[in-house]
Amino acid sequence: MNYNWNWRIFWETSPDGVGTYMDTLWAGLTWTLATAGVAWIMALMLGLVIGTLRTLPNKWVVGIANAYVELFRNVPLLVQMFLWYFVMPELLPVDMGNWIKSLPNAPFVTAVLCLGFFTSSRVAVQVTTGIEALPRGQKLAGTALGLTLPQTYRFILLPMAARVIMPPLTSEFLNIIKNSSVALTIGLVELTASARAIQEFSFQVFEAFSAATIIYVAVNLLVVILMALIERKIRIPGFIVAGSKSGGH
Repeated sequence: MNYNWNWRIFWETSPDGVGTYMDTLWAGLTWTLATAGVAWIMALMLGLVIGTLRTLPNKWVVGIANAYVELFRNVPLLVQMFLWYFVMPELLPVDMGNWIKSLPNAPFVTAVLCLGFFTSSRVAVQVTTGIEALPRGQKLAGTALGLTLPQTYRFILLPMAARVIMPPLTSEFLNIIKNSSVALTIGLVELTASARAIQEFSFQVFEAFSAATIIYVAVNLLVVILMALIERKIRIPGFIVAGSKSGGH
């Protein structure tokens, strides 16, 4: 049986009421970018805090931070998505649980929380690695200058570590955009769900998912270019982290 290609399908009216099938794709892309963007901000904030706590001298604080990382990093994302959406409202007080379930954008809120916590554990590992990769003299210099431990982290360690971990953070940003597709399982009509809807309405499966693939690739390329520009802007010429062959500054 021959497949009937029809690339004009995107300019035909979609039965979902959005407009054309192309409008359906763009609406899905909007939800993808919104979900990934808000979750990424949340992941950066939490990851920065947890990753920093993992390098403190207090073993109890380190233990709690490590437990956080292991919990969210080792449970599959799909399982966490279901737990947040189906289980968490049932564990809360009845009124609060019912309020959460009645939210008009409950899938969006759930997806943001799930992706935010999941990615924050991965960002935390990168932050810890970046801080520990710095030459020991960086921390000692802060102490010698009379800075407190929080001040040493704020003005010396964290700004330098940010430069070290920029490449792996780029990878995590790309991952959170791709991982947002898991949210279709809880009803969020993001890009992948939009492509699936087009396929179900029109039966043009190859066109629908080819278009979604092209959009994902284009978005990710833009992210890579943007992060490369940021990395080049904040790079410190001649700075080499500890553990390299040339030593550190």
